[in-house]
Amino acid sequence: MRHLLVAGILTALLVLPVINAKGGEPMTFTIKSADFKDNGPISKKFTCDGEDLSPELSWTDPPQGAKSYALIVEDPDAPTGTFLHWVVYDIPADFKGLKRGMLSDDYADKGVKQGKTGFGPAGWGGPCPPKGHGRHRYIFILKALDVPSLGLANGAVRLDVEKAAKGRVLGEARITGVYQR
Repeated sequence: MRHLLVAGILTALLVLPVINAKGGEPMTFTIKSADFKDNGPISKKFTCDGEDLSPELSWTDPPQGAKSYALIVEDPDAPTGTFLHWVVYDIPADFKGLKRGMLSDDYADKGVKQGKTGFGPAGWGGPCPPKGHGRHRYIFILKALDVPSLGLANGAVRLDVEKAAKGRVLGEARITGVYQR
């Protein structure tokens, strides 16, 4: 009888939807790209081997209470450790995506800021793994925040963005693209 009770509890936990940490509602927050599928290849035009354009991104069903977004794009497969390709923060809550080919000062009039990357300056820095190093993953992490601004200047570093966002994240959505040279 005891085994049946434990099995019933475990089954219930497995079939329950993932719950938002602050809101208690099911999480359906998703990010996608018109330029690549999740876990699919990123086209050369979005890389250092092409035009180095940022891909188009869109998101749906943000958590209730989201007042802004922050986006971080990283390559965890870089030979020297995780490499940072893009940091965008203070994205207004009414935004539903970012356009293809976004420049470092695009949407600045709306309060959007971009942080420094592993390449140095703020703005998109496309996939550029070492030749022959194999397949790299590029993880796009979008955080829905409960504040309209992180209170950081343009050009902040990832650590400062994450520190300012700590305790403010209502939900997170991810998409991964892959590229190799």
